[in-house]
Amino acid sequence: MTDEAMVRSLAFTRLDPEQMMDLASQFLEVMGRRRSVREFAPDPVPQALVEMAIRTASTAPSGANRQPWTFVAVSDPDLKRRIRVAAEEEERQNYEGGRLPSAWRKALEPLGTSWEKPYLEIAPWIVVVFEQRYLVRSADVIEKNYYVKESVGIACGLFIAAIHNMGLATLPHTPSPMVFLTRVLDRPENERPFAVFPVGYPAAGCVVPDLVRKPLDDVMVLAADGGANRS
Repeated sequence: MTDEAMVRSLAFTRLDPEQMMDLASQFLEVMGRRRSVREFAPDPVPQALVEMAIRTASTAPSGANRQPWTFVAVSDPDLKRRIRVAAEEEERQNYEGGRLPSAWRKALEPLGTSWEKPYLEIAPWIVVVFEQRYLVRSADVIEKNYYVKESVGIACGLFIAAIHNMGLATLPHTPSPMVFLTRVLDRPENERPFAVFPVGYPAAGCVVPDLVRKPLDDVMVLAADGGANRS
């Protein structure tokens, strides 16, 4: 990048390792309490909070900085009802119509999930994320986006973190197939549904599965040159 109009100084402050460890520990403690919630209170959530979470999500890195995502925020009760009805019809086919393999259903048993998704109506907000497969500059100009799923996945991760950090709860929900969301939300041809996030406060007495996250040794490998390529 040699064009001065395209660069600026990075706003970065180097901290000492002790400060960094303190910040890292605090963030780990906050995120360590995060859980996916399927029982929501109907209490209203200010739109400004949802907007802040989406703004945070949009700081995610993306292929060629195309930012290939659209976050559709839904609070209208009738629209939420239509989404629930359509999602439950697809999920009923998955759980009771044989579309889910038996191994998959068995893996879901500890979570206590079913085709019924009442939280899609109860939560005050549903945020539906769409991936933009390509850009439409004009009727005659279409440009490919790059690393779309990777970029949108990172943005969704930041969205989840932002929601939890502000004291709200969410659940990544991916009914399959999801094409009905394009129709219900009247999205353009270049967009494809990626995930659904109900957003709100956990219901009073909300319970979650008693799950344990894998220890560090199970998810991290410290690579080292073992000398295999040495003469």
